[in-house]
Amino acid sequence: MSANDAVVLAMPVSDLNAEMQNKAIVDALYKGLSNGGIETVARFIASDLEWWFHGPPKCQHMMRMLTGESSQTKFRFEPRSIEAIGDCVIIEGWEGAQVYWVHVWTLKDGVITHFREYFNTWLTVTDTSPHGWKIRHENHTLWQSHPRDLFNRSLPGLVLGI
Repeated sequence: MSANDAVVLAMPVSDLNAEMQNKAIVDALYKGLSNGGIETVARFIASDLEWWFHGPPKCQHMMRMLTGESSQTKFRFEPRSIEAIGDCVIIEGWEGAQVYWVHVWTLKDGVITHFREYFNTWLTVTDTSPHGWKIRHENHTLWQSHPRDLFNRSLPGLVLGI
């Protein structure tokens, strides 16, 4: 049994349903963005969205798209993996050896309230709750970057505690 299986087995069924709903909302957000449907995207995001970015300033692509400053044609987000963990949905994508990104969306009652954008940064997500430390898993790591094209590349690393 993997660490991810242990996380799933320790969660109540209602939490799993919420995770599936959160994952579907974020997936719909990306599909809306790829179709140019900013109006559709706007209904998923809180008006007071909290945003955090790590990477080169010129690479704040998603936030520029969400604010209407740029379009999907300038940078295309094609998620390679999507994973829901509690109220967070983690999306990962990469394009060759030069571009790697991770987005962490936090949802509350079906609305995105927080967005973290990481560009060319390795990310490790850990469980910092006291409950998680006792029950869910031994090493507390919930998710780690795993882009196939970038293993030989040196990137800064961050730990995100949820």
